[in-house]
Amino acid sequence: MTFDVEAVRAQFPILSRQVNGRPLIYLDSAASAQKPQAVIDAMTAAMTNSYANVHRGLHTLANETTEAFEAARKRVAGFIGADPNEIVFTKGATEAINLVASGLGQSLVAGDEILLTEMEHHANIVPWHFLRERQGIVLKFAPVLDDGRLDLEGFKALLSARTKVVAFSHMSNVLGTVNPVADMVSAAKAVGAITLIDGCQSVVHLDVNVRDLGADFYVFSGHKLYGPTGIGVLYGRSDRLEALPPYQGGGEMIADVSLDRITYADPPHRFEAGTPPILEAIGLDAALSWLQDQDRPAAALHEHALYERAIEGLTGANWLKVIGSAPGKGAILSFNIDGTHAHDLAQILDQYGVAVRAGTHCAEPLMRRFGVTSSLRASFAIYNTEAEVDAFVDALNRAQAFFA
Repeated sequence: MTFDVEAVRAQFPILSRQVNGRPLIYLDSAASAQKPQAVIDAMTAAMTNSYANVHRGLHTLANETTEAFEAARKRVAGFIGADPNEIVFTKGATEAINLVASGLGQSLVAGDEILLTEMEHHANIVPWHFLRERQGIVLKFAPVLDDGRLDLEGFKALLSARTKVVAFSHMSNVLGTVNPVADMVSAAKAVGAITLIDGCQSVVHLDVNVRDLGADFYVFSGHKLYGPTGIGVLYGRSDRLEALPPYQGGGEMIADVSLDRITYADPPHRFEAGTPPILEAIGLDAALSWLQDQDRPAAALHEHALYERAIEGLTGANWLKVIGSAPGKGAILSFNIDGTHAHDLAQILDQYGVAVRAGTHCAEPLMRRFGVTSSLRASFAIYNTEAEVDAFVDALNRAQAFFA
């Protein structure tokens, strides 16, 4: 059965607008995806009809909102094959990684090693650098091959008895590379290392089951999943969360507080100090419900076909340098045009209604690995069409001619 992209598009109000007098062509979903009406309606209904703080009140509104908030936790757990008590709500994937890094760092000592990869987003680099700066932890980076694949043998060669944490992306936000998670987790476990996977890109496009992956921690954000900003998810295996100290102090994360002692709540509430992102959790629940109603395998094929159409449309463009061509990669096209700065080109494309990302994509080490200071990125999502790909290719040709 043919994937009905027009039926999908009809559910996203923003896709009907124009930019600079042309239909919007939104190719920046890897940075943040647009929101279907179902998400907008769910958050509006919660604010309109039953908003209150959660877990703390006994009145009707508090009970209704608490039920909706915890239903979102159950939805997230089911979406990735976890238990609800293994799901921590954060304000984003960045906070989730910081939470884990801060907690694990309390048991690390100078000389302990953390293994990352050259393709990591800054969110999965900087928190570990804090431990390097403050505690003398040694950071190592597995190399990336010329086509954007991880050098798996190089990765394994960097593992040793000194490796305490291994953290890496499931899918690169720049290259689209899908990493061999099972092999990497298995190799890390063999040396006794704790594993964390950044799933911000992968969880949108792939069928993720954290039990099958075997990682100790898995993080992702709501806004790339067609949900709202301001909410992220930390999955932690139950025993790992139990062993992790609190990240922040305040209300909700405690069991008992007195003037001379404190005891902490069990996970996940131990890590959710203060008022949580209530409306955002409800929005994420709606986004996952919407996504689960779609034909996800067909959507994945559709997205990949769009990427292939773009590559085919640019065949023979010797002025184009594509960054990342790993087999089985996601529908992300990163590139540069000879003699043209990415920011200038992005502004020209915007005149044609085409929205792409330009810059380092929060991956400066990867930019240096490929010898560039910036690049453009077109990322294809469930709501993009073949006509949009063709318009993007045409706009890119026109932009190149402008700078030639």
